Amino acid sequence: MANIGFIGLGIMGKPMAGNLIKSGHSVSLYSRSGIPKGLIEQGGKPCVSAKQVAQKADIIITMLPDTPDVEKVLFGENGVAQGLSRGNIVMDMSSISPVETKRFASDINRLYCYYVDAPVSGGDTGAKNATLTIMVGAEEKIFIQIKPLLELMGKKITLIGDNGAGQICKIANQIIVALTIEAVGEALLLVSKAGVDQNKVRQALMSGFASSRVLEIHGERMINRAFEPGFRVELHQKDLNIALSNAHALGINLPNTTATLELLNACTAQGDAKLDSSVMIRSLEKLVSLNAQET
Repeated sequence: MANIGFIGLGIMGKPMAGNLIKSGHSVSLYSRSGIPKGLIEQGGKPCVSAKQVAQKADIIITMLPDTPDVEKVLFGENGVAQGLSRGNIVMDMSSISPVETKRFASDINRLYCYYVDAPVSGGDTGAKNATLTIMVGAEEKIFIQIKPLLELMGKKITLIGDNGAGQICKIANQIIVALTIEAVGEALLLVSKAGVDQNKVRQALMSGFASSRVLEIHGERMINRAFEPGFRVELHQKDLNIALSNAHALGINLPNTTATLELLNACTAQGDAKLDSSVMIRSLEKLVSLNAQET
């Protein structure tokens, strides 16, 4: 049985921590927004700070919204770094900047501890069902050590490379997902304007080459207008901004990523930042209406 710490208990973190608790591991918990009662009832151990989590755990996992959140939890007042012991493993499963990830890893290494970036894909459904795809940046010996724990949270676990490589892989994932959501939205909008049954079209496409998890899950959300997250617009915005920042640093342009980010920005402008990314279809519908008025 491992002594695990889990920091960040939101839409993703809560079920992920729950799966670790169910497996019989000792799991110390901390969240700035409060620790869910259900996790404590399952056997999770509440802590008053990230520092206390690190003092109690050998492996400390963070699952947080953005790069500044991770930095604050790791290195801020009463942060993880203040509670670490030699040989501890810090594993960030958030989706954050690859550049900053390398800096965080270097700072943790200087404390004679190990760092892992292990962002995930699969949304809240994957988190609940322990079927997440996990993309890992770490030393191979550390990956071998933590893999049994990752298998309690995910189904497909891949060591991509050294620190930062997991986050690069996640950026690639988020580009593909965002652009596919936009494509599904355009397709369903076309179907709707043509007066054809969207459900029947989606079912037909699910057995063909256009089939995808995005068409399956987000397509259904679009048809049913079920936009509760899921994965929030504001988080997808953050990820695409990271993607474009890294692309700029590498001297390349990502034109369709830029266009899709503009749609997400439009979602935020109309008050949908907290909704699922599938709400992108509403921005597409508004664009259609504006173009119709202009013509």
